[in-house]
Amino acid sequence: MIMSDAFSLPLGKLFTTANYTDAFSKMNILNAYKNSIIISGCVAAVVILLAGMASFALVRYSFKGSKLLYNIVIAAMMFPVFSTIIPVFRMEFGWGIAGSGKTWMSLLSVILPQIAGNMAFAIVVLTGYIRSLPIDLEEAAFMEGCNAYQIFFKVIMPLTKPSFAAVGIFSFLWSYNDLFTQQFFLRNKDEWAITRLLLEISSKEGTNYGLMAAVVTLVVVPLLIVYVCLQKYIVKGMTAGAVKG
Repeated sequence: MIMSDAFSLPLGKLFTTANYTDAFSKMNILNAYKNSIIISGCVAAVVILLAGMASFALVRYSFKGSKLLYNIVIAAMMFPVFSTIIPVFRMEFGWGIAGSGKTWMSLLSVILPQIAGNMAFAIVVLTGYIRSLPIDLEEAAFMEGCNAYQIFFKVIMPLTKPSFAAVGIFSFLWSYNDLFTQQFFLRNKDEWAITRLLLEISSKEGTNYGLMAAVVTLVVVPLLIVYVCLQKYIVKGMTAGAVKG
């Protein structure tokens, strides 16, 4: 029907859910969703925590080599994942994580390089926001007896919610869409995330356009929901702290 009448609306007899039923029966889509959520959720949570603490240290603490360290972080954004994937794979294979045949180890082997790949962007965004915050609140908290960790979690994080939210959302979405890393580390069917599963379906069912369209819809719809529900946090997080005063 797609080939014979591609511009018809799915109304009346044309409306069918057969392709979606076929997709769920042929492939373990729910397991792929679970793996994607585990990977992307862990990446977003760890990036928020580590990038936030690193940004706080770079902005509020003056130590030897701090400027050099920040320049290295910015320079790290120039190196694409394609240039580092081979040494990363060899390193994780040496640790016994990659190629272990264990699902949780394989998911971890994807999570670690994705965390590293998102850290530079997250630090740059959070550093600009934290630098724009008045230091008076932190000094007041210090006078009340708060240590550095308490200041970060009780003062910095509540004040930087939009920026942290933006970093978490972008880290989650980039991890969700990262097919390149998944191709290297997720080899078994039980380990596949949703984008890796889509690649497998396209290679086997490339001419079944109805099934392909249904699967692409299943992959894209969660991303659309995230963008629609959280777009205000994305806009606030990327613009807050850009203009001072």
